[in-house]
Amino acid sequence: MPQQQKTFRAIEVGDGTDGSWAAHTQSMWPLAEGWMTEESRTPEGATRARKLFETHMPELVPVLDRLAGQLDRPGGETFLTLTALRPFFAGCSQTGGDGTLLRNYDFDPDDCEGTIVSSHFLRPVIGMQDAGWGLLDGMNDAGLAVSLTFGGRFVHGPGFAILVVLRYLLETCETVDEAVDKLRPIPIGIPQNVTLVDAERAVTVFVGPDIPLTEAPDACATNHQHLPVPDEQEQFTRTQERLAAVRTAGVDVPAMLKPPLYQSAYDKGMGTVYTAAYRPSEGRVTYHWPAESWEHSFAAFTPGTRTVTIGETA
Repeated sequence: MPQQQKTFRAIEVGDGTDGSWAAHTQSMWPLAEGWMTEESRTPEGATRARKLFETHMPELVPVLDRLAGQLDRPGGETFLTLTALRPFFAGCSQTGGDGTLLRNYDFDPDDCEGTIVSSHFLRPVIGMQDAGWGLLDGMNDAGLAVSLTFGGRFVHGPGFAILVVLRYLLETCETVDEAVDKLRPIPIGIPQNVTLVDAERAVTVFVGPDIPLTEAPDACATNHQHLPVPDEQEQFTRTQERLAAVRTAGVDVPAMLKPPLYQSAYDKGMGTVYTAAYRPSEGRVTYHWPAESWEHSFAAFTPGTRTVTIGETA
């Protein structure tokens, strides 16, 4: 596919009460509302979503209530629980080591929100936002960073979208071990691989609706878990090829910006939209594209927009 442009934005939302989070999210509500299941639109579905959230993420209930009040949309609270969304399947490659979390997010650029958010709901967090207040990846002020990839198995069950789970881990945990323990009992709607990094440890875990949390052999992840990958799936996703490549490369930004880790199949929803390099113990993250980068930190977060070129260079 030819190169194309995409605009990313960086916003500060504080604790969610100054109107900036609500203004941004309300503008995207028509799209977000379409992600909700029919069951979630019923009173019974809303009650189940609320109960599941209260059971597994009690610390975030006051934040949920605060944001739902700011969003002020019918069904807004149920949407923000992220327990009743239609499943989505993305690409991605990621690895952790030496205090760094490095990842490529591969998806349809038109369906990637592209919003870098600095928030202080329970504690300072910076990350790439999706689905209202969920996160594709992020870090907190304690020095913990997390990111996700799709686990490659097309099964679906009751539970949370991983986006809000990453938010929960960063809002309530300080170390990898603490985050893994908190993640273990949380029901996850579709198979996901989660990579977690702090100053002392880097690990990837496999989660999903049909498996217990399982630690991967190393901190690398692409789009499969512990089962064999069908030939047809490998031809489409190149997940095993990418996993071998990221294991060989290690935590190396230039390698992430070149094939096979950098992908350009945007028309198939498998193109690299951005590369993120988190140094959580330093409180900084740099988002990379083939021709430029954009750094943010807790000490120097710069709101604004950046239009970048994505796709392989000639």
